[in-house]
Amino acid sequence: MSDDVSSLVIDNLCDQAREQNSTVACFYFDYAAQNEQSPTSMLGSLLKQLVCGQEEIPEEISRAYRDQQNAIGGRGLQLSDIVKMLQAISSKKPTFICIDALDECAEGDRVKLLDSLNQILQGSPSTRIFITGRLHVVPEIGRRLARRVTSISISPKRDDIISYLRSKLDEDTNPDAMDSSLEADIMKKIPEDISEMYVEATAATLSYLLTNTYQDSC
Repeated sequence: MSDDVSSLVIDNLCDQAREQNSTVACFYFDYAAQNEQSPTSMLGSLLKQLVCGQEEIPEEISRAYRDQQNAIGGRGLQLSDIVKMLQAISSKKPTFICIDALDECAEGDRVKLLDSLNQILQGSPSTRIFITGRLHVVPEIGRRLARRVTSISISPKRDDIISYLRSKLDEDTNPDAMDSSLEADIMKKIPEDISEMYVEATAATLSYLLTNTYQDSC
């Protein structure tokens, strides 16, 4: 369900980007891939997306790449280098950075990532950040970004869960594998379990966080 909501928001931002000459870059954290999703690789992915969206690569970014290639062993870009590049490229036009499932980022990496995002915001006032994550990361985001943060908690209604399950069952490519009794159990048990889970999680598994709002800059 988190993926569905995030996709809707990202699709909407991409539609706005085409109309308003802005750019969008996205990243999804996966708990199972924590070792591969360091702050450097994550921000590097965002940088690549933003560069690809430019008509031409800004000179300061091209120069930084050349400088790294000329270094001993042709070392890769460092986190500080990527942050400076993101500041430079996001300052060219309004930029949306979308980060999904921040709570699945390793705690130590999350600190570095949020501090880096704060630096990007300081160097690029027109940049807006959209983040999803469980409630326990909300206070940390507020502290690290050190700017006005709007948080919205979302929890599903029972009817929404049932409608979602029904749509998925209707898409089943092997309907003969399920009898009416099993289907009834699914439609009864899963909504109950999810409702209990949301209550235990203070009635929310997602938070939307926007560092300022796009309308504020218009």
